[in-house]
Amino acid sequence: MAKVISAQEAARMIPDRATLATGGFIGIGFAEGVAKAIEQRFLEQQRPANLALVYAAGQGDAQTRGLNHFNHEGMVAKVVGGHWGLAPGLGKLATDNKIDAYNLPQGVICHLFRDIAAGKPGTLTKVGLHTFVDPRYDGGKINSRTEKDLVELMEINGHEYLFYKAFPIDVALLRGTTADSQGNISMEREALPLESLAIAQATHNSGGIVIVQVERITDQHQLTPDRIKIPGILVDHIVVADPLDHPQTFAEPFNPAYCGDVIVNGKKAAEPLSIRKIIGRRALQELSKGAVINLGIGMPEMISAVAEEENIQDDFTLTVEPGGIGGQPASGLSFGAVSNAEAIIDQPAQFDFYDGGGLDQAFLGLAETCPEGHVNVSRFGNKLAGAGGFINITQNTQDLYFLGTFTSGPQQIDIVDGELRVIKNGPVKKFLKQVQQITFNGRYAMQQQQRVTFITERAVFVLTDKGLKLTEIAPGIRLQQDILDQMDFKPLIDDDLISMDPRLFNEGSMHLQHSGSMPIGHMRKVWGQLVTRIQEQREAEQLRCRIAG
Repeated sequence: MAKVISAQEAARMIPDRATLATGGFIGIGFAEGVAKAIEQRFLEQQRPANLALVYAAGQGDAQTRGLNHFNHEGMVAKVVGGHWGLAPGLGKLATDNKIDAYNLPQGVICHLFRDIAAGKPGTLTKVGLHTFVDPRYDGGKINSRTEKDLVELMEINGHEYLFYKAFPIDVALLRGTTADSQGNISMEREALPLESLAIAQATHNSGGIVIVQVERITDQHQLTPDRIKIPGILVDHIVVADPLDHPQTFAEPFNPAYCGDVIVNGKKAAEPLSIRKIIGRRALQELSKGAVINLGIGMPEMISAVAEEENIQDDFTLTVEPGGIGGQPASGLSFGAVSNAEAIIDQPAQFDFYDGGGLDQAFLGLAETCPEGHVNVSRFGNKLAGAGGFINITQNTQDLYFLGTFTSGPQQIDIVDGELRVIKNGPVKKFLKQVQQITFNGRYAMQQQQRVTFITERAVFVLTDKGLKLTEIAPGIRLQQDILDQMDFKPLIDDDLISMDPRLFNEGSMHLQHSGSMPIGHMRKVWGQLVTRIQEQREAEQLRCRIAG
């Protein structure tokens, strides 16, 4: 096992100014042991210095693990990342103008790894058009210090595209379960394979070194060759990790359901009635039977829990961007892992599916919006969250839903006798005259004929060519005081403004049943329009009869 070295030896192999690519999704697949050794070496020797760090998904726990090991001034000089919120120290270096920094879409970076491996000049895609990644806006640059353009606007056959430029990778930091004597890596206890193969190929073909952290080594794999996720021809060095530095996720040392070793049975306890549950229930009413959907982290996770309560969790297929298809997505610091998954594919392949329009519906978080329906989830002053897979998903799904409380921050909203009572609003408004950063462009969505809905606990809005329109209001909510006074602009108001379904605000099951492919909320709207049209036709016929008579 000549390839096996210690974490400290691996850290010493990384030169100053190297371009380092790390794999991982929150804590899944992140080589924590080697990252700790790299940080320790820097603290003791100030080396390696001035690294260029490249990663696709957020990797960290927002405290000390993951990419938080690299948040020392002088350790990194440049960062290209898809999501920044889980490594706030790196984000502060970026917003303080101390490093060159970029935020690019997570799926684009995954695909860029593959294109670097294939020797291509970069990645050509429509993902990112008319968002802050577009060079006509910020070009994905986070601060004024960052000058080099990584994104170029191109026109091909009359259509606009963004070209993301490739670059060589010097070092790859990856993770697996078992390594054999030839360096072949299997991932039988990992929750996700992620973009590990693409990064390994990109680094090897750039002339760099590939370091893989594993749980164990063996002379020869007992698994079939198709279970090898990183071939030994791509692997230069192997580090056997301390078990404490190799948790399956940052929340759980090991859950056999995440890698298919067991099937989890049994129903979870019902969620208590809350404004989060109300939002999840209202979103669930929009789900089409048989749909393939994506649920974002945070508020959208409630949809899965409510679907289980209503016994309709099998009416649709959940997916998560790092590769899980079907099953029950985990939450918190285990987000990305899936129990009882039907399939788990590589992250770049999942984004192929998303970018090509494979999703039927997507449910994502809402932080800020404006009259045009733009959405910001990526940047709030000096707080840098990053886009993650948000741009890939929202630009390539025809049926979109943004979920969130109407205001944010400490608030009190009581649910009394099936009605909402706003006692205290949150101090931060979400419906603003202008968003701080455009992560989703509402005008562009209308041009692409996407259907866009905003769901809160007290109101539902739809995006139209003329702007955001209020279509539903919760029982007990006062239109002026609880909605319009809490917005920095006046929305369009539907002539047929209706009350949200009273079942949303009561304990017990809603007794939902999916009878067809049209979302329930949309069916109610179409039915109302049909009734109005019939009434208009009757009135017109009566008028003609009076004139003729």
